[in-house]
Amino acid sequence: MKAIRIFFRNVGSALKSISRNLSLSMASIICTSITLLIVGIAFVLSANINGFTKDLESSLAIFVYVDKDATEEEIEAVKSKLLEIKNIKSDQIIYKSKAQLKDETLSNTDKNSALYTIVNSWTEENNPLKPEYLISVKEIEELASTAETIRKINKVDSVQYSEDVVDNMIPVFNVVEKVTWIIIIGLIVVTIFLICNTIRLTIFARKSEIEIMRLVGISNFVIKLPFVIEGLFLGLIGAIVPVTTIILGYIIAYDKMDHHLFTNLITMIEPMPFVIYVSLILVALGAVIGMIGSYGTVRKYLKI
Repeated sequence: MKAIRIFFRNVGSALKSISRNLSLSMASIICTSITLLIVGIAFVLSANINGFTKDLESSLAIFVYVDKDATEEEIEAVKSKLLEIKNIKSDQIIYKSKAQLKDETLSNTDKNSALYTIVNSWTEENNPLKPEYLISVKEIEELASTAETIRKINKVDSVQYSEDVVDNMIPVFNVVEKVTWIIIIGLIVVTIFLICNTIRLTIFARKSEIEIMRLVGISNFVIKLPFVIEGLFLGLIGAIVPVTTIILGYIIAYDKMDHHLFTNLITMIEPMPFVIYVSLILVALGAVIGMIGSYGTVRKYLKI
């Protein structure tokens, strides 16, 4: 019971301190709100782009065409060499023989067309198609170097992959993500600084009270606790507007943009439970920012 009373007394003390230093408290709350809003938007964009990138990576594959005259032993030897390359997913190597490729072509061709008649006339000996391996890679950034290594394997006729996507789209996404997080980190630092200033003024205003608490032997933890709770409240209050904006904004954007982000290539993540997870992250981040700012100031200026 005593611990509960102490806790609620500290909560009341923290709320009084926020009201006494209302202008600085509001500055901290507003800065926290702006920071968390930008963090939330960046997180939403990053999550959607990351989802698109993952889908893109899973769809990006290397087509390895083997010489059409290669024997079964030589085709198997190509596979053995592919398994030796570290960046290749060994469990996702798909082989298609000339006969399989012929059957696939026939199944996707109109039976009344000239192409169907031509393909259907191919025999094992005059089939011009080349056996192929369809492979996936572990690291998309190393796709080009992996393809170059495959080209050097004996009996490999050619290697094809979506080079334009790898060279143009992936680097752009990486740069955007890095710049976004640099801005976010900068804003978080500014917010912590403002909260530090708010707590610092509170400490000075309660200097005499703190000295009395020291003299009567109150522990450092009990003295620090109200300031940490104050920072926690500043962070939590600052999270209200961003959380509301992200939830409503994302749901509206999801409907208005027909489930796509910027382009039809990027399909947006479904709002539920995605916005709930984002909201919880923002609330937790707001609380952590507030407590870090408060605790750091208490240690520096209280000297206890």
